[in-house]
Amino acid sequence: MAETGRRILAIESSCDETAAAVVENGETVLSSVVASQLITHGKYGGVVPELASREHLRAIVPVVREALEIAGCTLASVDAIAVTVGPGLVGCLLVGLTYAKSLSFASGRPLIAVNHIEGHIHAVILEARRAATPVALPALALVVSGGHTHLFEVRENFIYRLLGKTRDDAAGEAFDKVARLLGYGYPGGPIIDSLAPHGDETAVKFTFAKMKSNALDFSFSGLKTAVLRWVEAQHIEEEIAARRAFGREHPQPSTEEWLALSPPRTLGLLASFQHAAITELLTRAAAAAESFGARALIVAGGVACNTGLRAAARRARLPYPVYFPSPGLSTDNAAMIAAAAFPKLERGEFAALDTGAHANLALA
Repeated sequence: MAETGRRILAIESSCDETAAAVVENGETVLSSVVASQLITHGKYGGVVPELASREHLRAIVPVVREALEIAGCTLASVDAIAVTVGPGLVGCLLVGLTYAKSLSFASGRPLIAVNHIEGHIHAVILEARRAATPVALPALALVVSGGHTHLFEVRENFIYRLLGKTRDDAAGEAFDKVARLLGYGYPGGPIIDSLAPHGDETAVKFTFAKMKSNALDFSFSGLKTAVLRWVEAQHIEEEIAARRAFGREHPQPSTEEWLALSPPRTLGLLASFQHAAITELLTRAAAAAESFGARALIVAGGVACNTGLRAAARRARLPYPVYFPSPGLSTDNAAMIAAAAFPKLERGEFAALDTGAHANLALA
């Protein structure tokens, strides 16, 4: 039984959100603060690494200070400091890691290094515990975001086995690229998700890639190329140009505004694309779960916010419970990093102050 009141201050800076949180006993979120860089990167249609690093430098101190204040904590009252060490953009990782090291050195509190992907998995585990519906293990974890599309077997004591991964674009990246191709804003995933229900998901037929050597791997490049071919065949350059011009003049347009600029054929394409991507994700996840007798399915990462994915998982009537994180814990945040750090705190698994950042850090 964990000692009551053990608190972890966590820092996350792997991509384009500067986040800090204080979590008690691995499940009670005392604070969770996220500074988004959406406006900074939106005009470029994606994350610019150098700009992201600079924004982290500006935000890291006030974000950590706010997280401690909301939680009613000081550095002296936390038991450890956790930080994301990878995977991610190395310049961004270094901002959070360097600051966490300085806090650890100054306070004498141990440093805990956390894998960003494991953090996403623990976001679900944290909320399941808090709801008194703990995830039964072994479980399958589908981690799907703008940078990751992985399938992991999650065993007791949080031991992981990689079962499948994308061979090209991550699912969230494919959403963003399709949205950019069609003249919509960034990030593209939420825009496509909001527009897809207004289109016919059978309007465009997409085929699935047959994966050699590992049938549980993903590929979204073919789907993205098929969208490009459709766009070229439809000759909708003026329509796309109109959306791009509107997006430049109106930051973060509403769904209604995008609908007004989206003819039925384009809405059908978006609905068909989302349906194909979701089918790809759930089909391979179900096969992976069956391969080892999973007792639960965890869907984590930014794409877990997708309402179409959530609805499709419910309709699938899988023979095990499916867990999604709440929207606030789906995208990058530091509460999930603290949750993943808590078992390491209990085991005394601490990191040295010369620990480095690893852009391509593997979980398994």
